[in-house]
Amino acid sequence: MKYGAKNGLNRLARAARTFAVRFAKGTRGNVAMMFGMALPVLIMISFGAVDIHQASKVKANLQDALDAAALAAARSKYTDDVNLNRVGLAALKANMPSYFKDGSQDTASFTLNDNRITANARVNVKVLVANIVLPPYGKLMDDYLPVGSSSEVLRASRNVEVAMALDITGSMKGQPLKDLKAAASDLIDIVVQAEQTPFYSKVALVPYSMGVNVGSYANAVRGVPIAATDITDAAWAPQDPTPISTVTKANTPVVTSNRHGLTTGDTVWISGVSNGGDVNDRVLTVKVLNTNSFELIGRSNTKSNATGGSVRKCILSDCTIMVTSPNHGLSDEELVEITGVRGMTQLNDKTYQIRVLTADTFSTGVRNTSYGEYTGAGKVQCGRDGCARRIYLNPNNQVQKLNISTCVSERPGVAAFTDEAPSSSDRRVGRNYPATSGNPCLTAQITPLSSTIADLKSKIASYSEGGSTAGQIGIGWAWYMVSPRFAYLWPSASAPGPYEPQKTLKVVILMTDGNFNTPYCAGVISQDAPDDGSAGTASLQINCGANGTPFAQSVNMCDAMKSESVMVYTVGFNLGTDRGKAGIDTAIEVMEECATSKDKHFFKANSGTDLKDAFKAIGRDITRLRIAR
Repeated sequence: MKYGAKNGLNRLARAARTFAVRFAKGTRGNVAMMFGMALPVLIMISFGAVDIHQASKVKANLQDALDAAALAAARSKYTDDVNLNRVGLAALKANMPSYFKDGSQDTASFTLNDNRITANARVNVKVLVANIVLPPYGKLMDDYLPVGSSSEVLRASRNVEVAMALDITGSMKGQPLKDLKAAASDLIDIVVQAEQTPFYSKVALVPYSMGVNVGSYANAVRGVPIAATDITDAAWAPQDPTPISTVTKANTPVVTSNRHGLTTGDTVWISGVSNGGDVNDRVLTVKVLNTNSFELIGRSNTKSNATGGSVRKCILSDCTIMVTSPNHGLSDEELVEITGVRGMTQLNDKTYQIRVLTADTFSTGVRNTSYGEYTGAGKVQCGRDGCARRIYLNPNNQVQKLNISTCVSERPGVAAFTDEAPSSSDRRVGRNYPATSGNPCLTAQITPLSSTIADLKSKIASYSEGGSTAGQIGIGWAWYMVSPRFAYLWPSASAPGPYEPQKTLKVVILMTDGNFNTPYCAGVISQDAPDDGSAGTASLQINCGANGTPFAQSVNMCDAMKSESVMVYTVGFNLGTDRGKAGIDTAIEVMEECATSKDKHFFKANSGTDLKDAFKAIGRDITRLRIAR
């Protein structure tokens, strides 16, 4: 190289170094320039994150759909790949309608090997920029990212029976109930398969609030309500009054009444005697002197000799009204109601605490000689637990009357925390006498095990909120729906199978959004109910204690069903972190304790999204319990 040329290069190098130093020392516009340089990268990262999130979401959905499709193929009767692929692909398309369309690059395969269905699937997710940074590398915009999943199912699978106890109390009003409906419907889509042979998958629904409405099954599980019995007579005196001629003034007055027809020891009612003193309008006992006269024992006429009036013999010693109702079935001191009597109409529409005389008669306890004479008809309605109408005293000692409903309360007695068949009187579930307003029997009824997805979803969509929270009753009925001991109640297609875990997976899902505040006693909300809700209306409560706190009942019920290998999932919705004192006395504690395991089977949802995610996770877990790998 010549000297001049070398010198020129040196000058150029020095100029470059000088520019670099000046550029490095300059500060004006650096931030804007650096942001401008970084902006494309930030945009790429943002779009890439969206793409990755979308791909992850599609992958989760693909896994659920592929599991279901593998199960469908496993349940089919086919052994050749062509038919297995036809059945599996049909299930995939049904669960992922946006993919596996004709002409797409999405692929799926189903093969049978060693009694196992192996399924593989891949879909192409449309992305923006993810393929710039993720292999296989592609073009900048409008590209596709492949997402794949696999599943393996033992052909010797299990039946699945799932019962959902769903809280539709008043506090679920509005968006919470909408979220619950969506979550429960999503689970049905995941769990219930289109193919029901050779293995079935069914779901039962138990909506609950102040109780559980069992609809047309009510008589079979809580017994036929005892109806009113006919009245054939009502009277306080067996004969017409006999005129009195005179009543003497004496320590023991003598009454003259021709052909009085009395017998010593009879009780009588005298009225209308002029100057009669203390003989009028009283229950008196007689000593017969002859056919025309008798003495009044224990009475003295304080006036002069008296005349006029009449005497009537009383049927009962206290001269109260006796009612005849053949085979009335009533108990001593029971509260009853009389309606429809003709003639002695003053008896109608009143409550009486009766005294039983015979199997056909009872005393009303009412003494009133001004009532008219009975001329026919009438009914008497018993008021104890088991009758069509409940007549009882509330905590304020006031009489209340409530009609029986098709709702039920918790089961009392020896079968309280069992799934024994309610086929005998000592094994019945609790009856329910609700208020007609404020906290009535909920309208949503139970749905036995079903594989009809559209019907199950329709039932869920129809639910409306209302009432207090009797979670212990919802828990019990969720168990009954999958219990083989209750199978005789349901249509054959809804009958649960035996307790054989290797053949049938039995699952109960319990969901609540609040504390259980509705205990019962003898068919009516107990006086032990807290006053922080519609169950706390004292005037409608009964003045007796509960069958046990709802919390204790719930845990006992959960422990019992888990001992029968029923898997229990629980979902606490918006429960917060409130915990009680010693023992289990809050909803979150009950949900934790009831779950088969707190870590894997209890879900705490604080939003509608959380609730939906919890039900989806449960649905996937139930399905995957039958997935080999």
